[in-house]
Amino acid sequence: MSPRVVIAITRRVLAQFRGDPRTVALLLGVPPALATLLWLVLDDERVFARVGPQLVAIFPFTTMFLVTSITMLRERTSGTLERLMTLPVSRIDLLAGYQLAFGIAATVQATITATIALGPLGLDVGGSPLALIGSAIVVAQLGTALGLLVSAFARTEFQAVQFLPLTILPQFLLCGILVPVDQMRSWLEAIARVLPLRWAVRATEDAVAVGRGSELAVDLLVLLGFILGALALGAATLRRRTA
Repeated sequence: MSPRVVIAITRRVLAQFRGDPRTVALLLGVPPALATLLWLVLDDERVFARVGPQLVAIFPFTTMFLVTSITMLRERTSGTLERLMTLPVSRIDLLAGYQLAFGIAATVQATITATIALGPLGLDVGGSPLALIGSAIVVAQLGTALGLLVSAFARTEFQAVQFLPLTILPQFLLCGILVPVDQMRSWLEAIARVLPLRWAVRATEDAVAVGRGSELAVDLLVLLGFILGALALGAATLRRRTA
């Protein structure tokens, strides 16, 4: 991997973001707005304290998945990715550059969302607020990596959007927010325990609980494995074309 190439690609993608204020508004404004709406709808501090930490991470995760998959699809369909592939750069350099650029956006987004929830919205956590912010950042990075991966299987932006209900909503139903995983049917429980979003929820649960530092470390390592696995599979979908 070439750090110089990765940084150059990262700068190019970030420059694109600066020229697209609507995308920036979506990235930075929608998750905090959803967290605020959730707080208003629940109107109960105890309920918000129970589901708030998980959704504070899931909102940025979902937004990053959607924005990343559509943006990466545009890069593929516009020919930008193919032109980059004609240069002397490796596939992992390309994916690392995109991941870093989107990852910076994900970090800012998750930090803003978690900070607003912990501050003005009064989200009360038993554990460390910094642990929750860190977990939300890692979960948002996971959304970015999965978005990069699924973009390879879409041919249009409409198809990219379709991956949201196909891949994310089933995970949301099985991640343990609506029904505890150990109360599900045995075969659903088995599926839930290997889904990335379930581990994301576990990470937020352990982050806000007292004395679960070791469990949180395991959660984050598993999430890191999912991120690296998604990037490796995404790199495998890139094909270099010779001129």
